[in-house]
Amino acid sequence: MQEQLILLEELGRQEEALQFERFSNEDALALGLRLVEYARRNGKAVTVDIARNGHQLFHHAMAGTTPDNAGWVRRKNNVVQRFGHSSYYMGTQYRSKGKTFEEHSGLDFSEYAAHGGAFPLLIKGTGPVGTITVSGLPQREDHELLVTVLREFLAVDHHQ
Repeated sequence: MQEQLILLEELGRQEEALQFERFSNEDALALGLRLVEYARRNGKAVTVDIARNGHQLFHHAMAGTTPDNAGWVRRKNNVVQRFGHSSYYMGTQYRSKGKTFEEHSGLDFSEYAAHGGAFPLLIKGTGPVGTITVSGLPQREDHELLVTVLREFLAVDHHQ
């Protein structure tokens, strides 16, 4: 559980660091394309989804993904929208207490998935206004792909 607590702290730091000054539809397109290109360059097949205030601004399912990935996107996004933290953060928070999100959150597993890959779209001084999501890889890889591209997009130092 100590490992989960350390990971939880790191995930919290990521949310503090990876925030936008503003986020337009054009930003969604640029970020979405960058996520797709990064996955392609690394031989990964993912579905990428970006939404702001319930408005889907970008969605692309790469060759090699399935309709199930869209379901994972929806369920992971529901976690972010409900809790204001990344889906990986929420799953890790439960694991750090020796519990599982599925058994102890009281939420319907068909509607909520606390698996890595959905990150809150955070605006500095405002808070979460949407979701940036990747689905198609093991949860840690989904999260790491997303955070790597976000850091690059926002030009954030990797040690923050």
